[in-house]
Amino acid sequence: MSTLEQYPSENSVWHGCRSSSNSPAIMQSLSSLTEINKDIYNTENNDNLSMNNNVQIINDINCKNNNNNDNYKSFLLIDERELLKVSSAEQFIDKLGCRDVNTKVKVISIFGNTGDGKSHTLNQTFFNGNEVFKTSNEQNSCTLGVWSGFDKKLGIICLDTEGLLGITINENERTRLLLKVLAISDIVIYRTRSERLHRDLFTFLGAASRAYSHHFQSALQKIGRREGVTSTTIALGPSVIIYHETRHTRPLINNSIDSPEDILRNRFSQMRLEIDAFSSIKYVGVQTHEPPTDYKPLYLAIKCELDNTTVRSARKIHLVYDTLKILNDKFSGEIENVTNVLFPDQYFTCPVKCLSCDCRCKNSMGHLREGKPHYSGTRCRYQHQYENIIYICKKCHANGNEIIVTSRTQTQNEAGWYGLAKYAWAGYVIECPQCGEIYRSRQYWYGNKNPEDAAVRTEITHVFQNNSSLNITNQNVAQKMIDGVSYISEVVANASLQPTKTITSWVADQVAPNYWRPNNDIKLCFKCKIIFGPCDTKHHCRNCGEGFCTLCSSKTKCVPAKNWFTPVRVCDDCYLHDGNDDNNDIIDAMEDVSVRKVSEHVVSTLSAVGTVLTYSKSLIKDSVRPTYWIPDCELRNCCVCEEEFSLVLPLHHCRDCGRGVCQECSQHRKPVPRRGWDNPVRVCDACIKID
Repeated sequence: MSTLEQYPSENSVWHGCRSSSNSPAIMQSLSSLTEINKDIYNTENNDNLSMNNNVQIINDINCKNNNNNDNYKSFLLIDERELLKVSSAEQFIDKLGCRDVNTKVKVISIFGNTGDGKSHTLNQTFFNGNEVFKTSNEQNSCTLGVWSGFDKKLGIICLDTEGLLGITINENERTRLLLKVLAISDIVIYRTRSERLHRDLFTFLGAASRAYSHHFQSALQKIGRREGVTSTTIALGPSVIIYHETRHTRPLINNSIDSPEDILRNRFSQMRLEIDAFSSIKYVGVQTHEPPTDYKPLYLAIKCELDNTTVRSARKIHLVYDTLKILNDKFSGEIENVTNVLFPDQYFTCPVKCLSCDCRCKNSMGHLREGKPHYSGTRCRYQHQYENIIYICKKCHANGNEIIVTSRTQTQNEAGWYGLAKYAWAGYVIECPQCGEIYRSRQYWYGNKNPEDAAVRTEITHVFQNNSSLNITNQNVAQKMIDGVSYISEVVANASLQPTKTITSWVADQVAPNYWRPNNDIKLCFKCKIIFGPCDTKHHCRNCGEGFCTLCSSKTKCVPAKNWFTPVRVCDDCYLHDGNDDNNDIIDAMEDVSVRKVSEHVVSTLSAVGTVLTYSKSLIKDSVRPTYWIPDCELRNCCVCEEEFSLVLPLHHCRDCGRGVCQECSQHRKPVPRRGWDNPVRVCDACIKID
């Protein structure tokens, strides 16, 4: 690398750029620049031109005239608006000053906060202190966008990036640009000049690792397959070198317990930031008491990583350009820039969020102690599980009153069982405190209107925890009806079996044919002579009319002599013997068994309907259960005694907590207003103890 040429004066716009009287191209550039400056200063709008325009013109001219010169300058690769300033891979190679298009290179990029000396670090490490990348002692940042330079000796492309924490209106676009540059790099240098490692270092590298894993890795693998590069070479991201320079404090050092790299990994873990995408993380720390800074440790660390080809191998320059162009085209577009507020509202506002739309309450913290309910001025969304829709009486609203009404099973002046029966027939009712009953869901069996069309206005409300304004009675209406039906069924099922058998036998005798022996006279089976118990079922043979047990009358056949032309129950003896009766007996039998036939059809139909109703009731119970109830299919054990549910131990739901409970552990009854149960209902022992 050649020695540093003389610089122009410090106040010149060429500060930091080399010139030579022996270079005709440079002198021609200077003449061109002089003419440009004359035109600039002679224009009437001189006040509207900034120093950055002059610098851009200088750099463009300088780059054009140094493509074939060993002392070339860096050039702008991507500007701060993410626009690629090099139009093709050939132009990229030409600007780098590489004569062999098949040269394989690696990419090194540098990141860090603005003013930490990134450009100076590249110049000192790779270019013998020559100012390939522009530096400045001004407050304004001298590097905007991404600038590229080429070290022919090491065969590396150096990328200098815009500093973090700089003042810009496009902060999100800048961060995305840096992440794209990081994705195509083989080695990443994070330059920090601070007494201690700051949070922004860990935040940026953690975000870069996540972006690489979730967005860039798959895109790079597709590009690699298209270019014939094995996917293993880009399976992991770049190697990261943290170059930390201090003055008064000691940098991280190796000790007997943890290395600096171990300390860094622990800090990433404590901050819950992932770094899995990086192939390695190394730390280089130097303490500079007096300038100049020692860059030799950084150079040695970089040289070691350049020689390591196990993760990433060198690739042709056109592949570097094509990869960057594809990533830049794929991940581009405007991003909403959110202004960072030092004290955001969530520091002081209520932390409770709406369960339906996830919006925060707008009131201050502690507003409930002041008697103010939760409030959010944003529009909410309706969700069925929360029933977050309220009804307002239309008639009262027209008169200027906002009266919230709810749907109920019965009006206030209706008795409990009468109201439930009326609900089963005419549906739920909406009652206004001032107007009375304003709507019945099934008041007419034809032409019913929706409540919104006839009686109420609807509004969707926010759902906050412990919100008493929710229309929670709606979800319990159907369940209350099912509870009533279940109660009647349980009463009938729990009635004494013996009286039920007695009543059944008496009814059967009333419709029995004359040739059947009455049930009261049947004490034992006509064939096997087994005595019938109080709960045993007595069967009649349709041929002889005697009483038999189930085992002795298991056969069926037609008995046309008794007017049974379809297979019916007969005893075993009659099944084997065909009886012959005269026509008069047949006629009498035809008249006699007609009533029994009708009764059997009715009984069989009612039995089938009862089975269907029992099956449907179980489906209905699961479909109408309140949303806070745990589904039956998920319940295995009682929530109190932990006994497993079975046919012997049926499942019940606690109306307070919604968990499954057995009969013994839910003997108590009490109202649960917060769940919409105004009358005493089943509550488990655990909820009773909590109260």
